[in-house]
Amino acid sequence: MTFNRRITRTLVTLLLAASPLLWVGSAQADSLRKIVHPDGRIEYTNVGGPGKGDKVLGGSRGQKIYKYRAPSGVLSFTDQKPKNQAYEIVKIQCYACNPVSSVNWRNTPLNLTAYAQLVRKAAAEHQVDPALVRALIHAESAFNPAAISHMGAQGLMQLMPATAASLGVENAFDAEQNIDGGVKHLAGLLNTFKGNARLAVAAYNAGAGAVRKYGGVPPYAETQVYVERVAILRQRYKERVNLSP
Repeated sequence: MTFNRRITRTLVTLLLAASPLLWVGSAQADSLRKIVHPDGRIEYTNVGGPGKGDKVLGGSRGQKIYKYRAPSGVLSFTDQKPKNQAYEIVKIQCYACNPVSSVNWRNTPLNLTAYAQLVRKAAAEHQVDPALVRALIHAESAFNPAAISHMGAQGLMQLMPATAASLGVENAFDAEQNIDGGVKHLAGLLNTFKGNARLAVAAYNAGAGAVRKYGGVPPYAETQVYVERVAILRQRYKERVNLSP
C-alpha cells in the first residue's frame, strides 16, 4: 500500500492484535510487513526488505483501511473501525472487482435509499436507467462517498481526477457532483457502445480503449466479474423498488 511520502520511509506501529491488514502495493518499499516481537508486540513496517520472521501481508479489494492517531500519539492504521475517536478512511478498493470475492451478489443486502433523489435526478437528466446507476455505485464504492481506490479513483462512482475534471466535477467527494459526473460519463459510454450496457459497464471499469481492442468485455478477471456483478445488482435493484424518476 502506498502511503503519503511523509510517512513512506517511517515505521508504523499498530497498537492492536491485528487481523489480516492492508492492501499491499507492488513496490517492495511500499509493502507492509508484519513483525511479531518476543514480547508479543506487533509492528508493521514498509521500510527495507523482508527480514527473518517477517510476514508480508495481503489484503482483499473492497477492504476499508482506517487511519487514526492513538492516545499515545502513534499514527495507526487498521481494518477495524476505531471507536470513540476521530479517523479517516484511507483506502477502499472497488467493491465488486475481486475475482475471488466471497460475497453472494444474488442476496447481498441492497441499499435502496442512500442518495435516492440524486440518483433519480442524474439518471433523468442523462437518460440512464437509475437501476444501473445504483448498481454501479454499489459495485464501485458500496455507497461510501469518501472511497479512494489504489489507483486514485474517488467518491461514490470512483471518478479518476482527470475524468472528473473533464466532466466538470470540482469535488469528487461531493455526492451530488460525483453522481452527476459519473452518470454523465456512463451515458457517454452507453452512447459510444450504442446502448449496450454490458460493454458500457466494462468500459467504465477497464476503459473504452480496452473494450474496443478486444471487441467486447476485456479478458481481465477483474473486469469480467465486475460486469457480471453489476448486471446482477442492476436486475435486483429493478425488482426491489421503482427507481423511475
